Amino acid sequence: MTSATPTLLYIDDDPALARLVDRGLTRHGFTVVHAAGGSQGLERLAQGDIDVIALDQYMPGLDGLETLERIMQIAGAPPVVFVTASQDSAIAVTALKAGAADYLVKDTGGDFIPLLQVAAHGAIRQAELQRARDEAEAEVHAARDRFEALAAEREMLLREVNHRVGNSLQIIASLLHLQASSTTQQDVKAALTNAMGRVAAVAQVHRRLYTSHDLKSVLLNQYLDSLLEDLRRSAEGNRMSRLTLKAEPVEIDPDRAVAIGIIVNELVMNAVKYAYPDGPGPIHVELKAEGDELALSIADDGVGLAARSNPRSTGMGQRIVSAMASKLEACVERDPAHAGTRILLRFGRAVAAPDKAASAAAG
Repeated sequence: MTSATPTLLYIDDDPALARLVDRGLTRHGFTVVHAAGGSQGLERLAQGDIDVIALDQYMPGLDGLETLERIMQIAGAPPVVFVTASQDSAIAVTALKAGAADYLVKDTGGDFIPLLQVAAHGAIRQAELQRARDEAEAEVHAARDRFEALAAEREMLLREVNHRVGNSLQIIASLLHLQASSTTQQDVKAALTNAMGRVAAVAQVHRRLYTSHDLKSVLLNQYLDSLLEDLRRSAEGNRMSRLTLKAEPVEIDPDRAVAIGIIVNELVMNAVKYAYPDGPGPIHVELKAEGDELALSIADDGVGLAARSNPRSTGMGQRIVSAMASKLEACVERDPAHAGTRILLRFGRAVAAPDKAASAAAG
């Protein structure tokens, strides 16, 4: 911040004119320091406490333009008002391009001094505004750097959290698999296998987030591909060998991906258990965009929904599908024209309650 009494360094080899400038600007609240040439002016500038410089062009030794060039090389140099007796506009243009804040034509009688006072005040004010802008920009850059550092730290922590959660869920799924393998009771085995699939569906999302560049979204096609591969590995024998996926690359938020994965797990496992009583058959999962909506279908070519009676069913799958469909605000419907069973989920419009077809399809 400039003091109430700014100091002007007047660089001119004319001592008489320097005295006139001293008297005239002192009356206007300046402290005037005189230097008789460019080299002397640079020496005085190096001592500090200069707010503005008035620089003459024609001097022995370093002329005004040479002195101006050296001043501009000094970090934080005060503003310069270029002063000359020449009427040549080319000098003015050169001085302004070289960094001068203003330009004045002087006269030997000192009539230019009031103009110099105005120019000096203007140059000081302009320099203050520039400093304020530079400080504001520096603060913005510093704040941005701090934000980026915090965001990077947050992203690293989120990745670590997703990694740990994914690992923990995978351990739980593995324990459920071991327990299912060791039991001889088919109902218990089926319940543990179903639970393992549900846990694995959630774990797969966290593994995706841990390895993804974007923690805010999941590529649904890649997630479903990994999820179905998990289901193939977890199935007994060769019952899942004909499970297929056809999916367009679609990004979705992790919470919705979890809900979709659980629904796919329930409907696929239901088709595995009930669609083909005489042996394994094809099960197709398809994901595609339809305008502003997404369509996800799970289909088989088996016995159809009417033949899937299961008196021992607990209805857990039905309740899970209904809850997840409600979370997604999804429209769920059965395709009546399909020979086997085809359940279609549409995202993008909310429904009051999930379609009964989804409830009936989940045993």
